[in-house]
Amino acid sequence: ERTHAVVLSRPAWLWGAEMGANEHGVCVGNEGVWTREPVGEQEALLGMDLVRLALERGRSAREAVRVIAALLERHGQGGRCKEEPAPFCYHNTFLLADRAEAWVLETAGPYWAAQRIGEGSRNISNQLSIGTDITAEHAGLRQRAQSQGWWSGDGEFSFAEVFSLEQQPVRMEAAKARYRAGKELLRQHAGRITAETFMDILRDKASGICVDSEGFRTAGSMVSVLPRDPARPCVHFFTATPDPSRSVFKPFVFVDGLKPAPQVRSPSFADDPAKKIPRFQSKVDRRHELYRRHEAALELMESDPEWGEKLQETLRGLERQGLAAAAALLAGSAAPSAEELAELFLDCVETEMKFYK
Repeated sequence: ERTHAVVLSRPAWLWGAEMGANEHGVCVGNEGVWTREPVGEQEALLGMDLVRLALERGRSAREAVRVIAALLERHGQGGRCKEEPAPFCYHNTFLLADRAEAWVLETAGPYWAAQRIGEGSRNISNQLSIGTDITAEHAGLRQRAQSQGWWSGDGEFSFAEVFSLEQQPVRMEAAKARYRAGKELLRQHAGRITAETFMDILRDKASGICVDSEGFRTAGSMVSVLPRDPARPCVHFFTATPDPSRSVFKPFVFVDGLKPAPQVRSPSFADDPAKKIPRFQSKVDRRHELYRRHEAALELMESDPEWGEKLQETLRGLERQGLAAAAALLAGSAAPSAEELAELFLDCVETEMKFYK
């Protein structure tokens, strides 16, 4: 009955999203985690479903937290999180932000803890990170911990310490390094963080934040600018292509009459293997048009480094134009028409595609 407009970056085979924003300036993203609570293959809500539902129903980050918590307690989380025959399942942590505040929400099965972020910066990776600074929690969280012998009930309660696995999976070790690196990169830029700062951090390969190996290439990236002044629009930048170190962040603004960009919408299939049980028994090509051209360009860049360097600089120039246009819009020094804003993201996509020809 109250479904807000949303823009989503999502795996093409599922309904939910890895990250996105809504018309009220709420942004949500998620990461997979493994905890002491068992991860079930039984189908429930994926963390990515919860991202989309929070955006469609939450007018603020705080309300989005309540939406996820309520759905989690009522329906649970579970199901396959990757388009492969072999099960790959996990629980989730979430970053949520709006114009006024930000939250971290972390889960273990149906249980959860949330932390309000009042100032500074905060990052997450594939691990629990909320310690004793808990703003809100599942009503039965501590009782669950005591009943399982994970917490004695004495002293301070740390969600991360109590619910993290004693023997971490190998992938969690890499998560620790990414988490520390992200925290340090944010610390280095404290007080002068811009959209470009976040783009640079998301492109950082040395830290492992930008992943292009291990079978888990960074598939899409998003940066949002959320002005405290409600008279100013929120601007969301999406790559819509993998590996942000070689992708273009393109600006998107919510306006009436928005022009869709079919070049970044994946194809649909009448006989989709994701919708048949047993699932994922066959493969389909879900790459959208921009993805295909981007991928072909990357192959050429690797075979012809000189041409690739020129293309990369051209693409960075396109990105700088988008950033400059967004800065002028946010500063109030430019007043593009509603029609121009409605075509902003589409125009950037079409321009990028021309460079790939």
